[in-house]
Amino acid sequence: MKVDKKTQSSILLTNIGQLLTLRSPSGAIGPRRGPALSELSVIEDAAVLCVGGKIVSVGGTKDALRDAWLKKNRKHVVEIDCTNKVVLPGFVDSHTHPAFMQPRLVDFEKRIAGATYEEIAEAGGGIRSSLATVRKAKRSDLSAHVLKGLREMAAQGTTTIEAKSGYGLTLKDEIKSLEAIRDAAKLFPGTVVPTFLGAHVVPPEYKDCSQKYVEIVCNEMIPAIARRKLARFVDVFTERGAFFSEQTETIFAAAHQSKLDVRGHVCQLSATPLAEILRFNPASLDHLDHVSESDIALMAKSDTLATLVPGANYFLGLRDYPPARKLINAGVAVALATDFNPGSSPTPSMPFVLSLACTHMKMSPAEAITAATINGAWALRVEESKGSIEPGKDADLAVFDVKDYREIAYWFAAEHCTLTVMNGTPSVEL
Repeated sequence: MKVDKKTQSSILLTNIGQLLTLRSPSGAIGPRRGPALSELSVIEDAAVLCVGGKIVSVGGTKDALRDAWLKKNRKHVVEIDCTNKVVLPGFVDSHTHPAFMQPRLVDFEKRIAGATYEEIAEAGGGIRSSLATVRKAKRSDLSAHVLKGLREMAAQGTTTIEAKSGYGLTLKDEIKSLEAIRDAAKLFPGTVVPTFLGAHVVPPEYKDCSQKYVEIVCNEMIPAIARRKLARFVDVFTERGAFFSEQTETIFAAAHQSKLDVRGHVCQLSATPLAEILRFNPASLDHLDHVSESDIALMAKSDTLATLVPGANYFLGLRDYPPARKLINAGVAVALATDFNPGSSPTPSMPFVLSLACTHMKMSPAEAITAATINGAWALRVEESKGSIEPGKDADLAVFDVKDYREIAYWFAAEHCTLTVMNGTPSVEL
């Protein structure tokens, strides 16, 4: 093996009890669907060598230790014994809202007392209640809060994170939020994919003229954010009380004009027809609690991921969860994400989301892991470098102190992640 990278940044994981490579056995290209969701490509007594932030070899421990390059450079390589542990690709959390300042504790208590999500929003709570603190915050303080969230996610095995704005809802404050995300990303060894969510809700000052706000999003915010290269995606919350389908299409068209990709919140509280939205080739449509049978069929024929966020259903106390089995059985490519946010899903834990997916959406542990890794990478269009353990991909790994991968979802609300490697950088001093 020839390695041209500096050996000082080399890490060798050995004696891995179960290595989940997520490599496609057939070599098929595209997000995993149907039976392919269960293909983890497990290697036992495995080893992974990472050099210069990249994975350079994957295989059995005995074969790895025979490698001529490793024998020559072994004293420069940090070795990590993973006996009786599970190693998998770092989770790809493809839906988060970390750019906020405070938890919504009043909303939490109102919900406990019986108020619904929509009732809380109509009373001035919900998303709008986060606006004041974000608008008042200094960019440095907001960035510090974002970084805190990123680090909490990494401690649970997450290495790639989509991060949305959406709690500023003015040009100035949305730019501040995205700059805060960028500042935090520079201090975070993992990968952050920024998303502009200026169309989160209609801000109070445009309550009776939502179309005017849509025009501002399209004509002022999106072009300014594109010029500054602050976001990869544009997102819209398409829902009653937020934005209509026609407004979403207008915003998506503006995003494409500024050469930004799109993704969307849809069908969380009520059904939204998806045919016209799918014409814009969104990377992912998220929530989908109330998706129709006909739209499931349309999504099965598309490359758009269905990103399910059961943490929101859990925290909102909902009886029903997204119809994962219907989606999977129909051939839709499914991803999982935390929806980390202060109002409806304040969890940084992808393992907890895996547990919810298994217990409440009847996904198997293997399906859940695939949805949280390689399919999450497809949902962010970073599949060429993220989501599986293969030579040439980024060295993003999560080590769990369990003997069987099914335990990751089995032990809910537990912390079994002992090490996260992000772009070749370990989460702890070795």
